[in-house]
Amino acid sequence: MRLAGQVRSISYLKAHAAEVLRDLVTSQEPIIITQNGEARAVILDVATFDQLQETAALLKLLSLADRQVEEGMLESAVDAIAAYRADA
Repeated sequence: MRLAGQVRSISYLKAHAAEVLRDLVTSQEPIIITQNGEARAVILDVATFDQLQETAALLKLLSLADRQVEEGMLESAVDAIAAYRADA
């Protein structure tokens, strides 16, 4: 993803907000907002934001699973099913 074409000043955003939002939804590319020549914020469309949130949640689950494997917190499928049936 190339962001060079997706950089806009805060002044441009103020003057062209509707156009920026329309382009944002269409392209689904993040837009970097600058203030005094420095990057200050990133704007995302809602669908892209939701995808990022879901990806982050899955990565957290995978990280937790890896840590549990490293700590030996495993149970065989046979034992897990037996424990489930015993509780039922």
